[in-house]
Order: sequence, then structure tokens, then C-alpha cells
Amino acid sequence: MAWLLVIVAGLLETGFAVCLKLSHGFSRLWPTVAFCIFALGSFGLLTLALRKLDVGPAYAVWTGIGAAGTAIYGMIFLGDVVSTLKIVSITLVIVGVVGLQLSGSAS
Repeated sequence: MAWLLVIVAGLLETGFAVCLKLSHGFSRLWPTVAFCIFALGSFGLLTLALRKLDVGPAYAVWTGIGAAGTAIYGMIFLGDVVSTLKIVSITLVIVGVVGLQLSGSAS
């Protein structure tokens, strides 16, 4: 259950990063409100998960999901440049996150 919280928190991290861009420096109301909701949800779920998990692997999974998810979202929906190196790098982030998760956390 704790890992599920980390995964959802990572997806919410993707949401808050995208909303941060869409807020244009907090000058647009609804993306700013969404940023706040996603950020609070993400940090809240991560905090709950850390009651049962080691901080290193959990934090790495959380940031890995957020970084990879944000990069993928940007390439698909925001017109970010797509390159072979970027795709390989995202794949390496995901592989690293899975490796850390499998490395033997408490739950």
C-alpha cells in the first residue's frame, strides 16, 4: 500500500510541474490553484508513505515518476522537443527507479 501512495504521489508531482508551467509564474488563477492542490496531495501522500518505507528508494521513485512523467507529458502535449537521447534518458530514469525499488525497501 505504501508503494501505491508513492506512485500516486509521483503522478501528482507530474501534475504540479505541468501546472507550474501553465500558471505562467502564478499569474493564471486556475493552473495556480491546480498546482497547489497537486503539490499538497503529492507531498501529503509521500509523507504518509514514508511512515513505512525507507526514504532513499521512496524519494527516488517519487522524483523519478515526476521527472519522467513531466518530460513525457511535455513531449506529447506541450510541444517539447522529442529526441532519441531524451527518450533513452527517460528510460534510464525509469530503469533506475525500478532498480531502487527492487533493492530491498522495508515494504
